[in-house]
Amino acid sequence: MEGGKELVKAMHPGHFIEELQNKVKSADSAFKKWLSVQSAPVEVALTTAMSAVQGGAIGALMGTLTGDLSSSLPAQPPGGNAQAMASLQRAQAFAGGPLVQARNFAVMTGVNAGITCAMKRARGGVEDVQTSMVAAFGSGAVFTLVSGMAGPNPAVNAVTSGLFFALIQGGLFTLGQKFSQPSPEENYYANTKSMLFKLGLQNYEKNFRKGLLTDNTLPLLTDSALRDVKIPPGPRLLILDHIQRDPEVKWRGNQ
Repeated sequence: MEGGKELVKAMHPGHFIEELQNKVKSADSAFKKWLSVQSAPVEVALTTAMSAVQGGAIGALMGTLTGDLSSSLPAQPPGGNAQAMASLQRAQAFAGGPLVQARNFAVMTGVNAGITCAMKRARGGVEDVQTSMVAAFGSGAVFTLVSGMAGPNPAVNAVTSGLFFALIQGGLFTLGQKFSQPSPEENYYANTKSMLFKLGLQNYEKNFRKGLLTDNTLPLLTDSALRDVKIPPGPRLLILDHIQRDPEVKWRGNQ
């Protein structure tokens, strides 16, 4: 009887979708954990490539749905002046077919993700408005050069577009922060999050929170305390070794 119920449950479409989602999440978590312990160049290169592939797929889909509108644009602008030509080139950059849009989106998303990853790695996992704006500037500048929007003054137009992208992204990032302020609880886990990021153990942040192992408890952590929150032996050793080697954590413990 119980076996029949289990079989019916396993055959239910909702159960299959849930299992698939769990497997995807597990694989994604494992890949991110592996990626975080790679060298900076490897992590940046893979992050850039993966984001470019995703952006390219989105661009190709959009180009397929909207069709190639570039054929409806004139080959030369009326009057032939430089400003009109620049406007035409901008229109052509956003009116191409699947391949053109795939290239444009791949460049924007790949460069943005790569710069963001490099800055987070260099700054100990910090992702703030500066990181967002620098990444947007880079993606905007490269997009301008690749898409043909640069016109007769490629350097100037690339910088101008980069600044425009940076201002927009910075504004959106700041606006998003205002509507999603972290809870006061986050202040108790700032150093813990930074430590786990450095060790490539971000997945165990939830274990620290579940056990209320805040920043103030870091100097007091023992193997048994980490075992109680179900952290495996390997990560426990890495965490305890890091705490012993970190002079800042030791200093807080002696206060």
